[in-house]
Amino acid sequence: MSLFSYTSVSIEPTRIGVIVLQSDETIERDLMAMRGDADVFVSRVPSGQEVTAETLQSMAAHIAASASLFPQAIGFDAVGYGCTSGTAQIGVSEIERLVKSGTQTKTVSQPVSALVAACQYLGLKRIAFLSPYIESVSANLRQVLQDNGVETPAFGTFSEAEESKVVRISGASVMEAAIELVRGAQVDGIFLSCTNLRTLDLITQLEAALNMPVLSSNLVLAWHLAQLSGNPEALSGPGRLFAPLA
Repeated sequence: MSLFSYTSVSIEPTRIGVIVLQSDETIERDLMAMRGDADVFVSRVPSGQEVTAETLQSMAAHIAASASLFPQAIGFDAVGYGCTSGTAQIGVSEIERLVKSGTQTKTVSQPVSALVAACQYLGLKRIAFLSPYIESVSANLRQVLQDNGVETPAFGTFSEAEESKVVRISGASVMEAAIELVRGAQVDGIFLSCTNLRTLDLITQLEAALNMPVLSSNLVLAWHLAQLSGNPEALSGPGRLFAPLA
């Protein structure tokens, strides 16, 4: 046997963690597409195949344990919980408490706070809201937005409860629904809800077609995590949200 000595190097990149739903097939793909110069870590949380208030709430019992599966020898600049409807159900402050109880992180985000921050950043006051889920699942989030000065006068849904079907909603269907939802509505932007809905590749096309900002759960979460990390180059995505303000 040969015994070797070694030298150590300092590794201090921007570190971002994301807790992903067990049923989500999309967010990791989107995060890799938006990865800038950050090191990105992913953990999974048990989640139901059907989206109901009960299955969303049930994730609260597992978030701390999922956060604890991140490497314990390092600290994070920002950690995100990747569920829009789950955050609205469980609550923003509770999500932060659970994540911080499981891992060392300076900041915590999720698509709800990220969406509010993105709307404030872009000056959006009235947005169309397109969801794959039934209206009652999105009601909490729409109320949070209203409480933060963002109205959602136009709401549309594919009324699908099964995650395995949500991820397979075609881009053409999303484009068609988004354009129809905005038509005639007095809005200054549109939000495509759900981290599992495949929308990232549609952002640029939809912004050109609608001539307004187009936001999605994964887009706003990535942007907000980068902002919170203190390194805007940590993650980078398409559309007006990531473009420098004029």
